[in-house]
Amino acid sequence: MSSPNTNSEPHNLFAVPDSTTDEDRDKIIFLYPYHNRFDAHELIAVASSLVNPRGKGVYATDESPDVMVATLNAAMDQNNRKHYTDEENRERRKTWRECAYNAVPSDCISGVILHSETLLDFGLGPLLSSRGIIVGVRANGELAPIPRSEHEFVVQGLDDLLPKLQAARAAGARFSKWRVPLACGSINTGYPTRISMEIQAETLAQFAAISQQTGLVPIVEPDVDFSKDADLARSAEIHEQVISMIYERMKAHGVLLEGSLIKPSFPQPGLEHPSRANVTPEEIALATATVLSRSVPAAVPGVLFLSGGLPPSTATQYLATLNSLVLSSPPESAFGRLPALTFSFGRALQGEPMRHWVNGDEGATKTAFEKWSKACWHAARGEVL
Repeated sequence: MSSPNTNSEPHNLFAVPDSTTDEDRDKIIFLYPYHNRFDAHELIAVASSLVNPRGKGVYATDESPDVMVATLNAAMDQNNRKHYTDEENRERRKTWRECAYNAVPSDCISGVILHSETLLDFGLGPLLSSRGIIVGVRANGELAPIPRSEHEFVVQGLDDLLPKLQAARAAGARFSKWRVPLACGSINTGYPTRISMEIQAETLAQFAAISQQTGLVPIVEPDVDFSKDADLARSAEIHEQVISMIYERMKAHGVLLEGSLIKPSFPQPGLEHPSRANVTPEEIALATATVLSRSVPAAVPGVLFLSGGLPPSTATQYLATLNSLVLSSPPESAFGRLPALTFSFGRALQGEPMRHWVNGDEGATKTAFEKWSKACWHAARGEVL
């Protein structure tokens, strides 16, 4: 069976394709009546292309405009900082994105997550598609606090999500991503609360169902906070509970798991726990592999880890050690049956390149992007550099 072009113009979701490959397609997976055959296999193809071949991963560039401006300003040398008008900041955001999308190596980067401004206003999707990189879009809205639960939030944006994702697909997107934050502390702190976990799981499930309805592969992102006093065991326990709840709700909403991906954080001790300074990458890898083997269904084709504010060297080392553990495990073991484990990094990929770019050195920017993209590629293959 020939592989569909994951960067092609959107097909008519309501048309019957004149392809004769339906019989071949149906040999890949059994579909329930509520899954359209053509769309289901397109979703599966895109999801697989985002995490294969081993080593490739996703570059996350979905910061909001305000956060993007603050990040660019923070990357500048103190002596070079100046005040920019709104129009100048808009141009800076666009120019930075253009530079980054031209610089990232397509042999390491399978896809890029764009903010809606970058996709719809700047129209930069075709730049990536022309390089064989799959275009994605941030779907989640802003945060609102959960009543009577300090440090916990709901994520807004479900009400008008369908037309937004339809517009994103028309602009060339083939996948979407929704992040939910989860506070995590020791048992004594009470975080996360049960209501928070239930809200986040249901939100991600509804998002995933709507995303697939529009023909976009959903990436669900449960971002478990590590700023508090949880130890590694507590963090791993919460990760396992949350991910299991997400997939329980995704199944209830009829989400095609084979056409979806997950972007979790690494289980790790909190910044306020004394073991944080001494935890090893091997301990993180063992906890992470255990969590995934117990909570991610076998039908899911891949896991893309977020860097979550970790230093680039730490994020890549965690990923490399995890893959080294998995790849050295017997095929019949729980770890040996895990799906592709790769990256969906933002700051860990672009931190050094951005520092060069804001100070006017585009040559060093490209070199740094190649350096960190290759480091992530090796990490996803279990190769510790």
